[in-house]
Amino acid sequence: MEETNATTFAALAEERFFAGMAESHCAALAATADIVSVPVGHRFFEEGAPAQQFWLLRSGRVALDLQVPGRGAVVVETLPASSMLGWSWLFPPHRWRFGAVAAAPVAAFRFDGGGVRELCAADLRLGYDLALRFGAVMLDRLEATRVRMLDLYAHPEELR
Repeated sequence: MEETNATTFAALAEERFFAGMAESHCAALAATADIVSVPVGHRFFEEGAPAQQFWLLRSGRVALDLQVPGRGAVVVETLPASSMLGWSWLFPPHRWRFGAVAAAPVAAFRFDGGGVRELCAADLRLGYDLALRFGAVMLDRLEATRVRMLDLYAHPEELR
């Protein structure tokens, strides 16, 4: 994995996830981040492991997987560029609920989850802003899961 420490407010402000965020909040978050490049097959995290980071994908794709007894890792969703990867760092017990692996070469901002939690505790407005933004990501993923479930379990005559 290749990394640099060149994350700036300007670089984050260009990303849709941070659109409209207060400049001071974006600058504080930039101080907790670095830029990483990872090859295909790089495992970001394993289900059940401590969750201490999160990523904003700038390019590439990441497959989220779940360990299924008798089947191993099963891909449940593939995240494209501009997606936020990981929210388990935000919620106790801070353990990954899925695994994640690069399905294509990835360039991303990597954030220190513990550092961001400290920033949020010190600045409740930042914490509230991030909670709303991550909540929107979670709602989008829940809706996508709902649509996939309908596709899987709908009766053919219901689809007409």
